[in-house]
Amino acid sequence: MASLLSQIHSPAELKRLSKHQLPALAAELREQIVSTVAENGGHLGSSLGVVELTIALHRVFDSPNDQIIWDVGHQAYAHKLLTGRQDQFGTLRRLNGMSGFPKRSESEHDVFGVGHSSTSVSAALGMAAAGDILSEDNKVVAVIGDGSLTAGMAFEGLNHAGHLKQKLVVILNDNEMSISPNVGALSSFLSRKMTSDTFIRFKKETEHLLSYVPGIGKDLVNLAKRAEESLKSFMTPGMLFEGFGFDYFGPLDGHNLEELTETLHNVAQIKGPVLLHVLTKKGKGYPPAEQNPPKFHGVGPFDAETGTVKGGGSVTYTSVFSDTLVKLAEQDSRVVAITAAMTEGTGLKKFAEVFPERFYDVGIAEQHAVTFAAGLSCRGMRPVVAIYSTFMQRAYDQVVHDVCLQNLPVTFAMDRGGLVGADGPTHHGVFDLSFLRHVPNMVFAVPRNEVELQRIMQTASQFDGPFAYRYPRGSGEGMVLCEKIEPLDIGRGELLQEGSDGLIIALGPLVNEALSAAELMKKRGVSIAVVDARFVKPLDSELMLSLAEKVSFVITAEENALQGGFGAAVLELFSDHGVVLPVSRVGIPDYFIEQGSQAELRDRLGLTAAGLCEKIAQMQALVGHEQKVSAS
Repeated sequence: MASLLSQIHSPAELKRLSKHQLPALAAELREQIVSTVAENGGHLGSSLGVVELTIALHRVFDSPNDQIIWDVGHQAYAHKLLTGRQDQFGTLRRLNGMSGFPKRSESEHDVFGVGHSSTSVSAALGMAAAGDILSEDNKVVAVIGDGSLTAGMAFEGLNHAGHLKQKLVVILNDNEMSISPNVGALSSFLSRKMTSDTFIRFKKETEHLLSYVPGIGKDLVNLAKRAEESLKSFMTPGMLFEGFGFDYFGPLDGHNLEELTETLHNVAQIKGPVLLHVLTKKGKGYPPAEQNPPKFHGVGPFDAETGTVKGGGSVTYTSVFSDTLVKLAEQDSRVVAITAAMTEGTGLKKFAEVFPERFYDVGIAEQHAVTFAAGLSCRGMRPVVAIYSTFMQRAYDQVVHDVCLQNLPVTFAMDRGGLVGADGPTHHGVFDLSFLRHVPNMVFAVPRNEVELQRIMQTASQFDGPFAYRYPRGSGEGMVLCEKIEPLDIGRGELLQEGSDGLIIALGPLVNEALSAAELMKKRGVSIAVVDARFVKPLDSELMLSLAEKVSFVITAEENALQGGFGAAVLELFSDHGVVLPVSRVGIPDYFIEQGSQAELRDRLGLTAAGLCEKIAQMQALVGHEQKVSAS
């Protein structure tokens, strides 16, 4: 007998199932999600937690005519499976495969591309407003997690939605609260009854009748409203959302399909903004994920039977950062650490355990994190803001205005610098060199290995101004770490390989690829010098200019956008000093890079020793051609 899931190629088939078949469908969805993520890695806990909610949404609403927007999108695997993508689901997060996040070009049911948090309410409100302008009668739903609701942008969207009074449903997926049986049952009853047509009509008619009672009609109406609000505020956090102009309903058991479906059907009929509060359990249905939600939030390939993550064991840049920061904090009581809801991801769990009084998790609020750090710095602290490179983009103005303009000693430790792999274009950290190097007072360094990371961290801790460094996702070079960490001279690169034919000036992990390329070219009789620039800003102009006089061409190598990146900085340096020679830049071209393993993407983009050898050969041919033309 065919599985229920295999019979569903669109939400239309889902609607034809009986309500008694839905629990079996939910179990099949969970089984498919677990088996695929076990093979490919991905965001498991969140997707398992919203299986019933996803089924209910696609039963009640008519996607894509009705728009469903998933905040962040790491909980959208069931949504993908129910919207015609079962055959491609095995390619999830693989090169040329299905994205790990909703993506507009992938399906008409992915109405808004996501990957960063707290955008859903604003996007949904825009779609609802457009529907009004176009005189369309479609419904718009935003599904946002309690974590995403910590970001200011989410509240900006809620505030504007309450002002516009648009017909909009916001579902708060709360997976942090436990569901009390008594409160859950009562709030479930209230949610379903208070959203029904009968109740809404009764409430409005009662208010209308009370208003006509001579002398005291208005007072009775106000009294009735206060009684309703008191009941809600006593049992739920609904008054917060009512204050934004939303009708609030919940909390509701997010794993009770019948209650979810009935309540969603009711709230879909209400005019104006509605917030439905749903309680779910991360990792629902898969014991290892239920027992350890942080581990299975974003996880690599694992054994589906045991939950044991495959591979691992190597020392990662994140773990080196973690251990080194603890060491620096032991030496200097002014060192504090800040993260934006990424304690484990940024490696700050150990710091939080050792120095709880000097650790701050500000929630998904990168802007606040940076300005909060600026405030700490004003009082003599040495804050280290640990944020993924891709999320640093969200706090650009605060870096410029609140830190650099005031020249405050705040350190920005950017994990996942460069290509991150399977998370794809929303998470590649390939723009930070460009958007930070041009800001006055900023120092920016990139380590080529884990020992260099230690030295850069020591340097930053002693610098009286803004300092940023980025390091890649994954394992280091296997080097023995320093017991005594020596700081670097700011703005000093390092000549690692002498050469007379050409020069490669590289950053970060590409320094090692450059050294390998130079070794390969040496066997072909080509002499290539290699410099580890170390600093994007300030550049080691003395070293670079002196070496440029001795070679026929220069190649720059970076894992960053070429526009405004490190190579562009070298070109600016040469231009300012009248250096005229062929320069070729290797880096990220002017388009968004899709998902795939880091090795696959680097190979495709030529960010390898083989790619650099090919570039050297091209430059040799160019130089040789120019010399022939000049001689003729």
